[in-house]
Amino acid sequence: MIRAAVLPAVSAPLEITAIDLPEPGPGQVRVRLAAAGVCHSDLSLAGGTLRQPVPAVLGHEGAGTVVAVGEEVAGLAPGDRVVLNWAPNCGECHFCARLGEPWLCVRANEATTAPYARTAGGDALYPGLSVAAFAEETVVPHRAVLALPDGVPLQDAALLGCAMLTGYGAVLHSARVRPGESVAVYGVGGVGLATLQAARLAGAGRIVAVDASSGKEGLARAAGATDFVPATDRTAKEVRALSEGGYGVDVALECVGRAETIRAAWDSTRRGGRTTVVGIGGKDERVAFSALEIFHFARELRGCVYGDSDPARDVPLLAEHVREGRLDLGALVTERVALEEVGAAFDAMRAGRGGRTLVVF
Repeated sequence: MIRAAVLPAVSAPLEITAIDLPEPGPGQVRVRLAAAGVCHSDLSLAGGTLRQPVPAVLGHEGAGTVVAVGEEVAGLAPGDRVVLNWAPNCGECHFCARLGEPWLCVRANEATTAPYARTAGGDALYPGLSVAAFAEETVVPHRAVLALPDGVPLQDAALLGCAMLTGYGAVLHSARVRPGESVAVYGVGGVGLATLQAARLAGAGRIVAVDASSGKEGLARAAGATDFVPATDRTAKEVRALSEGGYGVDVALECVGRAETIRAAWDSTRRGGRTTVVGIGGKDERVAFSALEIFHFARELRGCVYGDSDPARDVPLLAEHVREGRLDLGALVTERVALEEVGAAFDAMRAGRGGRTLVVF
């Protein structure tokens, strides 16, 4: 038996309880968690914005050490340091094999629909986003495990599994930020901070951070922002005023998933610029555009899944940037808590406080 944070039902409080975790079967790996990041996607799962069978163990951003491997698992052994990948691609579907877009794999979240453990009372438990990282240990498909290169602190490495990979990919792959371009980042949470660091890494010129909390200005500037704008109904105008000629930024990245911030990001982008939506919004969040403005502004609007990243390719690249000091995983973390405090971390996230919280084991 191990301890885990269980979501008993949609919108119910998390319960810290003992669960029965089986040994890994064929093609599976058991991992002892060192840390798990508390991401807004976990909040979306808990509240029903994203579908998730329940009861479930949430947490999808984690790193730890391999405890055991099942049959048919090659290249991994007990003692290996690893990062968990919440969207393991199959390599064989239309998106993986034909289009070369593994972040859109149709089988990436198959594991979420199958029970992976049981409660102390014998009820089936499901793994949140395939990983179930809010637990002392987890069992995952071998495709959800990535070897962690040396030189990266194991606890901080949890952020490579979601926040940093998403922010880095959003800038380099999705928005294709070029040296010297101006960038606005809406939302200074964990992913937003990673996006700011990635914009700096990409060589962006002016980097404007936007957030409803003025208390995040210091975090934003430390991550690479040259300017900070509080979120109001005048945000787009203020961002444009900071841009060259007042035309708007070359690239705006929305890391919130709200209709009003998506619209503000679009409005702050110059004609011919690029607006990328990184945040996950609800199905009832509606954004309206007129046909005339789409023609007139000639802007690009696109979504972004997992930073359009291939974790097997990009995690080693990110690890190298961390080792060389070009990216700082620890700077994304504003609090480290025990498993019993994950509910309070959810409350802080709802209130928009801080960057990333790490649950450490």
